[in-house]
Amino acid sequence: MSCIELKNVTVVYGAGTPFEKRALDGVSISFGEDRVVGLIGHTGSGKSTLAMLLNGLNKPTEGTVLLDGEDIWARPKEISKIRFRVGLAFQYPEYQLFEDSVYKDIAFGPKNMGLSGAALDEAVIAAADFCGLSGDILSKSPFELSGGQKRRAAIAGVIAMNPDVLVLDEPAAGLDPAGREEIIGGLLQYRKERRNTMIIISHSMEDIARYSDYIAVLDHGKIHMQGTPAEIFADAEKLFTASLDLPQVTKLFVELKKRALVEGTDVYTVKEGVRRISSLIKQKTGEADA
Repeated sequence: MSCIELKNVTVVYGAGTPFEKRALDGVSISFGEDRVVGLIGHTGSGKSTLAMLLNGLNKPTEGTVLLDGEDIWARPKEISKIRFRVGLAFQYPEYQLFEDSVYKDIAFGPKNMGLSGAALDEAVIAAADFCGLSGDILSKSPFELSGGQKRRAAIAGVIAMNPDVLVLDEPAAGLDPAGREEIIGGLLQYRKERRNTMIIISHSMEDIARYSDYIAVLDHGKIHMQGTPAEIFADAEKLFTASLDLPQVTKLFVELKKRALVEGTDVYTVKEGVRRISSLIKQKTGEADA
């Protein structure tokens, strides 16, 4: 298990030009070990910039990115080693497929790590299995696959490197509910078995609320909020100030709180919402009977 963190990180694009933009501004956050961290923010909040910092595709203008306490840029010539340890799947990763077979696409990263022969086969097959790809698909061209299969193949190429930290930028973007559940469910099972850190970047508060152990909210390049899901949704009104929507069940409890029917809004799953409302109904029924 590995811990990755940012300390006082600022990223400025186009410095000194009329187009200068501060994408991140003094961001400090630890993503911890062996957990799922949800990173959410409105468009332009700095989510994708932060993702590229984590595996060295982007370099901070100021501040430090640390992996297990060491600056990932301490030895710039060895930055490729960081990219093996911190796997990054971009939004719509299927557009990055380029080989003439699914096997070769998944094997691209592990081969660059030095794997070959049986070790390479094992890595490719295991990654494909985690992502729900059957063995007969590996010999096909990735361009023969369905959209969902392409997405799984692209993510498998990252998983095959067995990274300590897995960063996923909108892994379920554009998929229907069944596809979203299949992709993210498989990734969560992978994370659970490998006990690595997974960072899910999304604009969907529903997904972030459902799958995360910890949440960080970005707003205009700064950390707006961070904490457990219960802590984040206990202050649901603050999320509105970051131009973010809420899970439908949380919106319901915000309205119930306005009417003094409940005390808190720290409800972010339907299961918990049903439990709370059932308890409320029993309480009100008991009062009426009395």
